[in-house]
Amino acid sequence: MAPIMFASLILFLVVGYPVAFALGANGLFFALVGIALGLLEPALFQALPERIFGIMFNETLLAIPFFTFMGLILERSGMAEELLDTIGQLFGSVRGGLAYAVIFVGALLAATTGVVAASVISMGLISLPIMMRYGYDHKLAAGVIAASGTLAQIIPPSLVLIVMADQLGRSVGDMYAGALVPGLVLTGLYAIYVFAYSMIKPGSAPPLPPEARTLHGAALGMRVLTSLVPPLVLIFLVLGTIFLGIATPTEGGAMGAFGALVLALMRRRLSLSLLNQAMDKTAKLTCFAIFILVGSTVFGLAFRAVNGDLWVEHLLLALPGGVIGFLVVVNLLVFLLAFFLDFFELAFIIVPLLAPVAEKLGIDLVWFGVILAINMQTSFMHPPFGFALFYLRSVASRDLRTADIYRGAVPFVIMQLMMVGAVILFPGLVTGNVEKHQKVDIESIRIEAPAGDAYPGNSSSDDPARMFNDDRR
Repeated sequence: MAPIMFASLILFLVVGYPVAFALGANGLFFALVGIALGLLEPALFQALPERIFGIMFNETLLAIPFFTFMGLILERSGMAEELLDTIGQLFGSVRGGLAYAVIFVGALLAATTGVVAASVISMGLISLPIMMRYGYDHKLAAGVIAASGTLAQIIPPSLVLIVMADQLGRSVGDMYAGALVPGLVLTGLYAIYVFAYSMIKPGSAPPLPPEARTLHGAALGMRVLTSLVPPLVLIFLVLGTIFLGIATPTEGGAMGAFGALVLALMRRRLSLSLLNQAMDKTAKLTCFAIFILVGSTVFGLAFRAVNGDLWVEHLLLALPGGVIGFLVVVNLLVFLLAFFLDFFELAFIIVPLLAPVAEKLGIDLVWFGVILAINMQTSFMHPPFGFALFYLRSVASRDLRTADIYRGAVPFVIMQLMMVGAVILFPGLVTGNVEKHQKVDIESIRIEAPAGDAYPGNSSSDDPARMFNDDRR
């Protein structure tokens, strides 16, 4: 029944049925079929309420609405606009300067918002018209904006890493620490690509003309200070406290949300309308994630009841090549599924099936989670279904063809896959930053009880039960 159950789920998803309901309906239907055939006990459904209540009591998931709210407030408070304008002026005289500014601001927004949609839409609205006005190659401009926005997938405080940590049973702080260097290396790869592209095709990324560079000298320096310091302080407030162990990710998210409100207030952009929009979108995204998680819990309960987890485990453990063979097949599977599913769906459906097998193979689950997170980043960039491409298309003018958006995304998808390979080949990129906890061998623990004459008192009081009563008195 397990392979039929999994195949029917894929069929529902390909047809386009809502993911949360496809998961829940499959789980309930096959559980009822199993009960009717005598394969399962009706008592199976008694475990369902406890599992759903467990989701509601999961404090780690509270970080999702906090970071989402923070990102939406910052997007609408004008921080992204000021950053792009300031960094664009700073790099304006350099060939490809606007593209470098987009990459830098994309990484900075990723470290403060963690929301892909907010980053792509902000940079698409602000920087794309300027890049097209000054003669940037349309494919390069579209690819840089879409790819830089997806850095919010891998650079902490990414929502993907929060969900991944929850599904893998690992600390969010460890996932953040492990993903930081790969995220920064990927940012560097984007910049190298822009440099190479501008060298090969100089006319594709021209510098800003002198009349467009309106800030100079002290004015530019003051603008850099006022635009960069507040987000950097917010980054330390959120990520620094988490990395230093002062705050949990949920507490860090709460501080970030408060800090975003303070920044919006400082810019005099805070209003009831802004709060309503941010809270409305935060509620929708959070409900979207929780409903998928509830649906995956129903599906997972029935799937494990028919030994689906054992079927997947035997299937993957039988792969040739050991750990490398497992990683290659799993990443190929995730890459193909990312054409049709977004990261929430992949994290809630696929990761719980893969994690036990990875653990049995002795794979570090933080390292494994970061690999999958980088791979899932491609789900936002896959032509023709990538969400980042849809976000950019929704805010781009008609002068930018959809074909140019798709063609511009391909090189960045290749770079993301190269990063997956680099992390597999060099695990230290992830594990070198994660705090090593001392392993305790349970078999070596010995507990020795003291001899009878070690108790205080005379020989007549050596009875342990009598001594316990005496102590209580």
